[in-house]
Amino acid sequence: MPQYQAVKGARDIFPEESAQWKYVEGVIHTVASLYGFSEIRTPVFEYTELFQRGIGSTTDIVGKEMFSFLPDPNGRSITLRPEMTAGVMRAALQKNILSAAPVHKLYYIGELFRKERPQAGRQRQFSQFGAELLGVSTPAAVAEVITLMMQVFESLGLRNLRLRINSLGDSDDRFRYREALKTYFAPFHDRLDDSSKERLEKNPLRILDSKNPAIQEIVAGAPRLYDYLSVASVEDFEKVLYYLQERGITYEIDHRLVRGLDYYCHTAFEVTSSELGAQDAIGGGGRYDGLARELGSSSEVPASGFAAGMERVLLTMEKQGLFAALTPQGPVVYVVLQQAELADHGMQVAWRLRKAGIRTEIDLAARSMKAQMRDANRMRASWALFIGSAEVTTGLYAFKNLVTSEQTTLSLEAVLETLHETASGELQK
Repeated sequence: MPQYQAVKGARDIFPEESAQWKYVEGVIHTVASLYGFSEIRTPVFEYTELFQRGIGSTTDIVGKEMFSFLPDPNGRSITLRPEMTAGVMRAALQKNILSAAPVHKLYYIGELFRKERPQAGRQRQFSQFGAELLGVSTPAAVAEVITLMMQVFESLGLRNLRLRINSLGDSDDRFRYREALKTYFAPFHDRLDDSSKERLEKNPLRILDSKNPAIQEIVAGAPRLYDYLSVASVEDFEKVLYYLQERGITYEIDHRLVRGLDYYCHTAFEVTSSELGAQDAIGGGGRYDGLARELGSSSEVPASGFAAGMERVLLTMEKQGLFAALTPQGPVVYVVLQQAELADHGMQVAWRLRKAGIRTEIDLAARSMKAQMRDANRMRASWALFIGSAEVTTGLYAFKNLVTSEQTTLSLEAVLETLHETASGELQK
């Protein structure tokens, strides 16, 4: 057992797996660009009050899961970011980007931190990708965010996903509903757990999000938020559903869905996978018009967005066999040295190939030719370029196709020409 190991809840990602991450990230970048979203990168830590104000003090994230500490000379608490939306909105307000253009489309891929019990697809250090559409939150804008998310999942080949959607209404709707919930839960007060009792006083909607089976039984008979929506809120929600139907996106209306953060209003949604067991959420989001005011803005900023867990997406793809055809990129050419003393010449040849854009590998451990060829086959190199005394003298190299076993003798310039012609032919197929 080594003396040092990774901290519990954090994990190492080795090259074989990082190739999968790069593939998923590439799809995210591609799809986001199709919708006109640009990448934003925010700091890994923020002042703690950003999340207390933005996410809500009654949420589990703020109450139980944040990594907070006091490095600030003025005694201000700093927190490793547990989610991205509050930080993105803070950045937009700080730079005042909405004064330059009324609408901004931003997306991200970033590391987050929460004090959770580590399990498959859920670590204390984890990654999310997501998008935030700032400056407009019409049904068309909300539908665009959902469509972007679903197109990423579709482009990755994910199957059997379930999109659940609900309307949380506006602040007046939720006020009426909170009062109705307080009335409903009052007779069950003694049966509520401590967390639900606290939520009953501060924000009874949070009880609907409880994972406690005993509380879920009580919640089953609670009134529906949908029945307390105004006509305008219902029309807004139905317009979002219309856009999803027009795009062939299958959804289920779930009147118990409230999401885990306090800043949501009107449309909220969540995507789950049956491959993940009890912790089945891959991603979700919604509309959050009031977040900017919570963060001190003098005016409201209409907004909507989503976030999805990278680890859960990767786990689902693995379970569905979607990485089977994804092979790591090995070298195109393996430079094989016939004598160790020719290493200087071999390194110069490898450098020339790499400068020309050819992925090239060369042995750095002075191993035998047999060991080098074994290494080339393990890495799935396409070609082997042999360097012996005769090659150094004549400038002509034995060049072998490791797929067909055909071998010829070429100058380095001819080798480069052959490789570029081969690459061009592959692109035209």
